[in-house]
Order: sequence, then structure tokens, then C-alpha cells
Amino acid sequence: MITSERMAAIDRNAESLGVPRRLLMESSGNAIARNVSMVAPPDASIDIIAGRGNNGGDGLVAARFLKEFDVTATLLGTPAQITTDIARANWGALEQANIPTRCITDASSLDTFDGDVIVDALLGTGVDGPVREPIRSAIELINHAQGTVISVDVPSGLDPDTGEHQGSAVEADHIVTFHDRKPAHQHIDVEVSVEDIGIPEAAERFVGPGDLLSTLHRDDEAHKGDHGEILIIGGGPYVGAPALSGIAALRTGADLVHLALPELIADTVSGYHPEFIPHRLPGTTLEGGHLERVLELSNEVDVVVIGPGLGDSPETTETIDAFLDHFDGTTVVDADALQCLSGTESKAEIVATPHAGEFVSMGFNRPKSWRDAMDLVTNAAQALNCSIILKGHIDIISDGEQTRANRTGNPGMTTGGTGDVLTGVTAAMLARHDAFHAACISAWLTGAAGDHLARHHDTGFLASEVADAIPQVCARLE
Repeated sequence: MITSERMAAIDRNAESLGVPRRLLMESSGNAIARNVSMVAPPDASIDIIAGRGNNGGDGLVAARFLKEFDVTATLLGTPAQITTDIARANWGALEQANIPTRCITDASSLDTFDGDVIVDALLGTGVDGPVREPIRSAIELINHAQGTVISVDVPSGLDPDTGEHQGSAVEADHIVTFHDRKPAHQHIDVEVSVEDIGIPEAAERFVGPGDLLSTLHRDDEAHKGDHGEILIIGGGPYVGAPALSGIAALRTGADLVHLALPELIADTVSGYHPEFIPHRLPGTTLEGGHLERVLELSNEVDVVVIGPGLGDSPETTETIDAFLDHFDGTTVVDADALQCLSGTESKAEIVATPHAGEFVSMGFNRPKSWRDAMDLVTNAAQALNCSIILKGHIDIISDGEQTRANRTGNPGMTTGGTGDVLTGVTAAMLARHDAFHAACISAWLTGAAGDHLARHHDTGFLASEVADAIPQVCARLE
């Protein structure tokens, strides 16, 4: 079962793997035609009712594969209103092939659909709010028709993820869907044919650009803080780590970044960026006397990062333990704080970001390969009740139930600090997404930023430059 948002991501990932959407549409249309042929009597008439999106495009492709039937394709709208290039191209192909077509621009132009088989390619998973005219009237005519009704993906007018009725919905006799069932299907007592349209397994297994589709949009009326307020508890022996995490969080779209820092280094770290909001902790390292203050600060933000640059002194480790025991919000745990996870029963929503050596120090076996790591990280996430990004040549991400891999990144990212950048990216994403999804897209985005730099510099680029490249990668995806 797969949601409409996840299906859109997989389609985009398949495209990034070299399987363009036009080929997927061709396969979808072919699958529709096969299903029509199984129910249509010889010499049957076929009415294909197409909307202006890719669902309609699938139906238009089907018309080309139904040569032995009397086919008419009806577009609800004008060719200029078709919303995607590939669907528009398929409308043009029908016109050039002299397959009967017609355009309906208002409800008053509609008449009875009298085909032996009626293909509902109006909306599918593209429904967005209450159904409007002329689609509403078209749905009513389909429901009053005598022919067998085959809906493409989901009967038009039903929410694909909830099955809720959007004011008017097609009453299908059969459904043809692609790749996997949609949640709405479990609410419909209709036969569903699930068709393989050639989406590679890698489009689901590996994180890809499609996974970021829901990340890039910002509401026009957004306010400061709507996209995340982050607190980074870090620094002490190491100065650069919390700064890099903070820069990465800002570059990924977090609105506000607070840093809880030992006062000895607070001015140095906050000097990296005027946007940082420093909170000074007395002394030179994180210690027990700071616990009340950092918990107070943590309860005022969306996501907490703990670990970058803290060091592993006994008192610092005890304070991290105490923090994790008391905090029940959302946190990214990195660096020396990772060793504290195996001894805590924290109620927090945690994303841990170890490399292989840190993974071993947490009490788990070192993976022999990325495939071996899939099981190891899954088991570790179950044991620790958290999500994990195991950093490596191929990153492995798991929450104990779902496990995926990421192939972005390159050897130039072995420079110090890139792990701190990933931590900051993850914090920013956690402010807007659930832990597993945030972990997946953070791994991909950080690696993609490194790959962007490698195309220009090969190696020798800096962790701070990886953070600065993140907006450029996001801009290419929009």
C-alpha cells in the first residue's frame, strides 16, 4: 500500500534513475488497454474520459493501444490547459493518428457516455478538494451510463489516501492501479488490478530527489519560526562542530538557531554567523550544573541537537545521560553523545547519526557491506527505539520498521566536519517531517551538496562549503 505523496516521490526517483515519466505513462496506458480488452466484447465502443493531468495522459495513451475497438477520447478542457508536457504530447499523438477526440470545456456541452466500456481517467490520485465542474457533471454521467466503468488508479472524486468522498465520485466496476495499491482501495468493494509499469526497485530502496518534493514548498503567509527553531547543545573541547551544525541548519531552512555553549567558546562560535543566538553556560565544558538550563531552553524549541564538539569527559557524559533521561521532545544525537543512547530509556523522538566506528562503540557489529548494514541498522534502531543514519559510502537509514539506503556523497566528504553538517541538516528537517522521512532526505541532501561541489572541485572542499551548497541543490529541484 502506498500513499499518493510517496508514489509521486517514487515516480520522480525513477526518473532520476533514467526511467523518464513518459515511459511510465506509456506502460500505464498499455496496462489500462490490456484491462479494457479483457472486459470489452469484440468490436466494442470505448469512451475514454480524460482529465488535464497525468491520469488523463494515461488514458490517452490507452486509446492508442485499443486499435481493435471503436475508441473516442474526451478531454475535459482544452489542449492548452493540459498540465504536463507528456500528457499534452499524448493528446497531440491522438489527433495526428486520427483517433476520434473531442474537448469539453463546460458542463452544458456534456452528453451521455454510451460506450460499452468507459475509462475514468479524470482525476485518479490528483483530486484536490471538492470536485468542480465540468468534472462533477462528467462523473454523474459516468455513473448513469450503462457501460462497464474502469477507473484509472482511484475512482475520480475519492481521496486516494483516505477514500473520502469529495462531493461526487465515480462508481467504478473495476480499478487499474500502478505499482502498488493505494489506501483508498481498502474502502472500495471493487476488483483492483495492480500493474507493474517498470519502476525499478531502486526507486524505492534508495533515497532520491523525489523524496524532497514535499520539503521545498513554503507557504506565502509563513512567519518566522514556522520552519523550525533549533537548539544545538555543543562545544567545549571542539569549537567548529556546533558552528557547522548551526550553519547547516540555517542553510537547510531552519528559521532560528540557538546554541547552548560553554562561555569560554561562546563568543568564538557565535562569531561564525550573526544569525546564531548564543546561550552561555558557565565553565569550559557541559556539566551537571547546566542541566536545568539546557532543559529549559530545549522546551522552547522544535528540535534539539546534542553532541557536536562536547567531548567525552565523565561529567559531560553524565550530563548527556541525564538530559536524555529527562527530555521528551525531538532530538538529533551525534558524536560523543551517541555512546549514551544504549543506557537510556528516553521518551524523546531521536535520530542518531553515527559513522561505522561510532556504531561499534554503541555496542553493535561493524557492517561488512551496505547490504549487511541494512539488517544491522534495522535491529539497532529497534533496540534503541530511535531512527538511525549510519554514515558511510552508502548511508543506511532505519527506524526499525522501514529501512532505506542513500547513494549520494563522495570521497571528498571525508574532510572533518561533514558529519556535523549532516547533523544540522537533520535537525532542520526534523522540525518539518517525521523522524524517518527527515533522516532519509537529510542523508540525500547532504550527499547531494557534496556531489555538487565535487563536480567543480573534485576533492579539497570544506565542510562549511557543503553546508553553503545546500540551497543550490534545493533550487535545482524546484
